[in-house]
Amino acid sequence: MRVHVVDHPLVAHKLTTLRDRQTDSPTFRRLADELVTLLAYEATRDVRTEQVEIDTPVTRTTGVRLARPRPMVVPILRAGLGMLDGMVRLLPTAAIGFMGMVRNEETYQAQTYATRMPEDLSGRQVYVVDPMLATGGTLVAAIRELIRRGADDVTAICLLAAPEGIEVMERELADAPVTVVTAAVDDHLNPDRFIVPGLGDAGDRMYGTAD
Repeated sequence: MRVHVVDHPLVAHKLTTLRDRQTDSPTFRRLADELVTLLAYEATRDVRTEQVEIDTPVTRTTGVRLARPRPMVVPILRAGLGMLDGMVRLLPTAAIGFMGMVRNEETYQAQTYATRMPEDLSGRQVYVVDPMLATGGTLVAAIRELIRRGADDVTAICLLAAPEGIEVMERELADAPVTVVTAAVDDHLNPDRFIVPGLGDAGDRMYGTAD
C-alpha cells in the first residue's frame, strides 16, 4: 500500500481553516469541497488513458482521453457525500457508486447498510472518498468489497489520516492495489477513536449537526 501526503501550501491553508472549531458549516463544506479537488488532482496522476485522434482547427493530432471502463468514484455515506462534488469536478465522466457504512460505537467495527454500484467492477480504477481515516476499519471493509467486485486499482482520498488507521490498512490490505491520498497524517487517536489534533466529526460539521 502506498501513502501520499499532499504537501502544498493551499492544502495546508484550507486544512487549517477546516480544523478551526469556529469555522461554520457552510464554510466547512465549501473548503472541504475545494480541498478534495486539490487532493483529487494528485490522486488521479495515474488515471488510465488511451490515445485518440482528433482534428484541431488547424490539423489532425493525437491526444488522450480517459480509458474504458470509466473510473468510478465511491463516496462513503454520509460524510463522503460532501466530497463527491470536488471529485466529479475533476472527473465529470466518472461513474458514481455509493456505500453506506456506519461505525459501531461499542466495537468500533464498520457495518455496511447500503451499496449501490455494479456487481462487476473488473478492470476499473476506483476512487473511494471518506473524510477521515481514523481506525481504518471502514476503509478496509469498503476496499475489500470493491476488490471482491473486481476493482484492480483503488485509491482512498481522505482529508485526514491517523497513523493507527494507516497501520491497520497496511496490515489488512498488504497485497491489495491500494493508494491513500491525504492532506495530513495527524498524531494519534484518542480513547474515543477521534483523530488528534484532527477536526472533529467531519459529517457533523459538514451538515450542521455538531453540538
